[in-house]
Amino acid sequence: MKKNYDFSKAKRNPYAKRLKQQITIRLDKPTIKYFKDLSDESGVPYQTLINLYLRDCAVSERKLSMSWKTSA
Repeated sequence: MKKNYDFSKAKRNPYAKRLKQQITIRLDKPTIKYFKDLSDESGVPYQTLINLYLRDCAVSERKLSMSWKTSA
């Protein structure tokens, strides 16, 4: 490896912004704990695990079944 590299003529990756988008999301503590524990077991960062799970849901077009019971 060189001690110094010349980046004066380097160009930014034009596709970098398309790869991932930073957002703010609010998750409950048990959900975060679940993914952090899974992260400790697998060695994969917990945010990556959350992204992989959500991407799998999107690719398979999984729908969440929600129904509320009304009290009569």
